[in-house]
Amino acid sequence: MTPELIPVAYEPHGRTEAIGRYSDGQFLASVTYAFPEGFRLDEGWEEQKRLYAVLHLFDGDGHYRDSQIWCAGSWAEQQRDPDGADSVLTRARAHLAGMLRSLPKRTYTDIAIRPFQLTVDGVFFGLVAKEDDDGGWAELYPDHLGFAEPWDGTYDT
Repeated sequence: MTPELIPVAYEPHGRTEAIGRYSDGQFLASVTYAFPEGFRLDEGWEEQKRLYAVLHLFDGDGHYRDSQIWCAGSWAEQQRDPDGADSVLTRARAHLAGMLRSLPKRTYTDIAIRPFQLTVDGVFFGLVAKEDDDGGWAELYPDHLGFAEPWDGTYDT
């Protein structure tokens, strides 16, 4: 069974390196590629795959509060300038760093949050709890990080 509060472990230099607590609660942030809902893999997919800087905010008890989601550009743009100072990836990382700097008394540490969901630019974002005959798990979208027993905050991709 999926717990009400989903633990997410802080992993320096990993996919959960930008999570923790700040003066008003908890945060979960990432830079992630995503496709809009209903996307079909055909010609032009490179323009549909977009890179986002994402910051989700929660209160101290893990209830969702708000999100800041910013699109840095497309995979096609990134391929045209993959290593430049103005590449899509560089812009996304810089924007995320600015969002994180705005959080007062920020510390990077494990968090525990409740499921939530929202759609921005046709892209689904959220932490969704799921159940089947084998038990429960939760998945973070669009990052595709899965959390399950033993519910220690580690993830699977």
